[in-house]
Amino acid sequence: MKPRHEWKHEITAADRLILASRLSAVARRDSHGQNGRYEIRSLYFDDPKDTALREKIDGVSRREKFRIRYYSGDASYICLEKKVKRDGLCGKRSVLLSAQEVRSLLEGDLDWMPSGGRPLIQELYWKMKSNGLRPKTIVDYTRDAFIFPAGNVRVTLDYNIRTGLGSTDFLNSAAVTVPAGDVPSILEVKWDEFLPDIIREAVQLPGRHTCAFSKYAACRVYG
Repeated sequence: MKPRHEWKHEITAADRLILASRLSAVARRDSHGQNGRYEIRSLYFDDPKDTALREKIDGVSRREKFRIRYYSGDASYICLEKKVKRDGLCGKRSVLLSAQEVRSLLEGDLDWMPSGGRPLIQELYWKMKSNGLRPKTIVDYTRDAFIFPAGNVRVTLDYNIRTGLGSTDFLNSAAVTVPAGDVPSILEVKWDEFLPDIIREAVQLPGRHTCAFSKYAACRVYG
């Protein structure tokens, strides 16, 4: 899991349009989705004490969270992801899950998880067994993504953030999600060893500063 730098900024809808125009001129749009735009559905896990939620709110410098997600309604490609934050750097590990494996997990059938030689699934299994980790809520949103090769830079603009109100009906495309209150759009910038000046300048906005916004936390307000 290679650590990466990450900036987050809360932005307005007008900011998002400005940034999309600037970034289109200097970076390429992600090949996923339609012209770099796609829908994301995630299902986040937490324990009975809401440790992941509390550590995020409290700004704990070393924390982790598990989620499963798929893109633009295509449940043929589902990822289990573990995101780790360590002293300002972030890292992510992922592994593919089948729709049937997800159904089994959501139904409480975990017996398949320790076998198969997939360490991340095995780790989730043991944390579900020992810590009571369980699915908590669906988070939906739209993402515009841009790529810049130097520095392995990825810039995303996330908006239309919606909550499942505590629902875990992850594979049901008709599952109702509603706007997560008056949440902002989110600019995220991720890079490896260096952030090229051309991108640094493109994402600058007056009066915007780095923040620790969490889509999961914003959606957990509702369940």
